[in-house]
Amino acid sequence: MTRHTTSVDATTTRVGSKSAKSGRAAAAGAKKSAPKSAGAMNILTSIGEVMYDWSLADDVIRWGGNARDVLKIESLETISTGKKFNALLSADNLSTPQDSVVNATSKDMGIGVPYQIEYEMMPTGPDGDQRLWVEDTGRWFAGDDGRPDRAHGVLRVINSRHEDEQKQAYFSRFDPLTGQVNRARLVEVLDETYKTCQKLRTRCAFLVISLDNLATINEAYGFDSADQIIAKVSNRIKTRLRGGDLLGRFSGNKFGVVLMNCGRDDIDTAAQRFLSSVTDEVITTEQGAVAASVTIGGVCLPGGVQSVNEALAFAQEALDAAKASGRGSFVCYESSRVRNAERKHNLDAASGIVTALDEKRLRMAYQPILAGASQTVAFHECLMRLEQEDGTVVPAGDLMPIAEKLGLVRLIDERMLTLALEDLNAFPEARLSLNLSPQTVIKSDWLDRLTAGLRGLADDAASRLIVEITETAAIEDLEQTTSFISRLRSFGARVAIDDFGAGYMSLRNLKRLEPDMVKIDGSLVENLASAKEDRVIVEALVDFARAFDLETVAEWVSDEAIAALLQDMGVDYLQGNHLGAADLACPWPEPRKQKPANENADRKLLSA
Repeated sequence: MTRHTTSVDATTTRVGSKSAKSGRAAAAGAKKSAPKSAGAMNILTSIGEVMYDWSLADDVIRWGGNARDVLKIESLETISTGKKFNALLSADNLSTPQDSVVNATSKDMGIGVPYQIEYEMMPTGPDGDQRLWVEDTGRWFAGDDGRPDRAHGVLRVINSRHEDEQKQAYFSRFDPLTGQVNRARLVEVLDETYKTCQKLRTRCAFLVISLDNLATINEAYGFDSADQIIAKVSNRIKTRLRGGDLLGRFSGNKFGVVLMNCGRDDIDTAAQRFLSSVTDEVITTEQGAVAASVTIGGVCLPGGVQSVNEALAFAQEALDAAKASGRGSFVCYESSRVRNAERKHNLDAASGIVTALDEKRLRMAYQPILAGASQTVAFHECLMRLEQEDGTVVPAGDLMPIAEKLGLVRLIDERMLTLALEDLNAFPEARLSLNLSPQTVIKSDWLDRLTAGLRGLADDAASRLIVEITETAAIEDLEQTTSFISRLRSFGARVAIDDFGAGYMSLRNLKRLEPDMVKIDGSLVENLASAKEDRVIVEALVDFARAFDLETVAEWVSDEAIAALLQDMGVDYLQGNHLGAADLACPWPEPRKQKPANENADRKLLSA
């Protein structure tokens, strides 16, 4: 078998099969065609690389002339053999040249065997207080016996890269603010603990600890103080852990705790320890002292829990129950037949809504809204109805609470927008009022869909659309709602504030929002004929709206007496089953023949 030799430095090493004369000739030619050796060494040194040639027969390593500069050593003698070089390597290394070359088990097929490893070198020089991480890339060649006989390669100093990799590895497992494990690692440990408990028939528990009123703290003290509080609450909780327990950052203001060997009786004691750790003393920040508190939800495992995902959901459910009972409290999840039945009902309802949306069984019902003076139809409110597979129709009141709870109301709003745009396109006389849920108001994609849907429609289509926003939605995020209304009006659409007078909207906020009309809350209208207090409130609301040049709509008009009172007050529009119930039948003549509304609007909503 051919023996391979490699020249590392022309001044110290010969090419094995060449004579000295031919070697000198080759060197002379190299002077004309290649950079000078010193120049090449400078280049290698500048990028932190050094070449080597290692003869395993006598364990001698020949180094490039820049080895001392790159490896920060005083003398090449300290790394002149494999044994000496190996003595400089950290004991914590997972791989070394000894493993990859000397003890290699691969077979050389005549072209050598490549290797690439990383390891840490200990400092040796007078200034060597910094350890070196190097990447060793090389190839070993076998001797006549098939075993590694010699190797050559390049060492590259990778301190900066290694530091970056270490940081990335750290942040992939730990939260930078608190120093505790992050959610991903916390869930991994919970899963491992859960499986161990199943195998050994032991118990554990998981707690979700929520820092109360973080939004208020942010507003009062600033985000820097909030971060300080989160970090200090984390430290306080950590001091109350037992050996083997694990604390992690679960989300922005929430921590998770995995409790080992913890049963139902123990979890209450643990939760009280964590509650008191936060509330016993105020937390000091750079901006001042803060009295913080936490609320806790927990679940015992396995205890009927089928998976870690289910455990997380149960702990969050327990936390929601604890928050409902008051800040600074603890609730442990308990299985309930009623709750399980409700959960199954929700899942079935969600599946039914999604299927109905996909199969376009969401229908539009039209309720007329009459002009107060003339009693003629001014426009129609679009009300959602769901047609079931058996042909029965479900009203919005039976469906919307579940849809809002399950986060599906946005899809319903998008479908209702599609149907409304189709009507505005097909019927020139159509004037429609469309309700929006609070979740939709704070999202910009609905407006984007409206913009896309209006393309290609008649120029007056937007002006024949009224969008209704509830008082609650309007004040939930005033900045967002103001921007939302401004964009709607820029399209030419009008905006109505629904449930006006329900007690949420201040006069200052109403002025800031600048709607076009207000819909007086039906609870103030339904007993108007017999309730003097309601008449006083409605009259005041009408006078206020008139002062701001806002049109008014009165809902829930149930008889002629109430209609007459509202007309006398000067209410612009009246709505109620007495004046006209919602009907699935189209209230206009045959549609005009023209190109359909934006064809993209008719796609399946679930693909959005």
